[in-house]
Amino acid sequence: MKIIAQTAESGIATVYIGRMDNGKLVEFVESCQPPIPKKKKWVLIISTMYGCPVKCRFCDSGGYYSGKLSKEEIFSQIDFLVDKFYPNSIINVDKFKIQFARMGEPALNPSVLDVLKELPERYNAPGLLPSISSIAPCGSETFFTSLEQIKDKFYRNNFQLQFSIHSTDEKQRNWLIPVKKWSFGEIAHYGSKFYTDDEKRKVTLNFALSKDSIIEPEILLQYFSPEQFLIKITPVNPTYRSFENGIASYIQPGIVDYPIITELKNSGYDVILSIGEFEENKIGSNCGQYIMNYMRENSHLENSYTYNLDYVVEEVLV
Repeated sequence: MKIIAQTAESGIATVYIGRMDNGKLVEFVESCQPPIPKKKKWVLIISTMYGCPVKCRFCDSGGYYSGKLSKEEIFSQIDFLVDKFYPNSIINVDKFKIQFARMGEPALNPSVLDVLKELPERYNAPGLLPSISSIAPCGSETFFTSLEQIKDKFYRNNFQLQFSIHSTDEKQRNWLIPVKKWSFGEIAHYGSKFYTDDEKRKVTLNFALSKDSIIEPEILLQYFSPEQFLIKITPVNPTYRSFENGIASYIQPGIVDYPIITELKNSGYDVILSIGEFEENKIGSNCGQYIMNYMRENSHLENSYTYNLDYVVEEVLV
């Protein structure tokens, strides 16, 4: 992999674009969370696909799709960042979090499972904490069965699982995530098995909250036990897709009190408000944003292959 572009190192997040040996581009990130120093928490956000076939209405990763990354291609992103900051592969960080959540739906790529199996042996990282974020697409049952087995064998209490559902209204959820996916009942059934009493690491339900988002705590309580699931609220980031679809974030910088958070807490849920750093919007660190900017500005340089912006992938059942 050859790095062909990167944002300025801001002390918050640095986004990289790498060109793989096949000529295709991939985007990945290393970040910190001020005021927490890097030795306490270091986060890598890794792509699992070239683009994404799901095409969520607010995510730039869905601007194109050009296939899955292999195990070696996924590792090339991690290896680059580890070699840059910890060249001896001894990652002495209290929480070394690797999020498979940049570009691509990880549950549609079995190579992610191969990476998870190898991670603990590849690096000397006592604080290793893998994190999978998924929309739970239909057809991914085998992936999730294997994921549970891998978690139990290699990670136990050091694994984060997040389902991005974004709305409790079925019609709105289907519009935001326009592919066939698990029902709330199916997610709840799997999540309750994934959670174990001895680990006590709850499964996360993520809502990117827009001004029009529908979140009804009583619907969540029908499916998701507050003893096993927690709620994470995030902003809708300013991406090309969110602008095109008229999706404006309800969460604003500097504001931490929202009625819906109070309602969810009163319903018994642990709630995380994950706003991040406003500076990240300025450096283009939102999923798919930097690579889309690069492609738009350098389309005359990308002659070895063409991204089809209207690509419809057969493996995802629309």
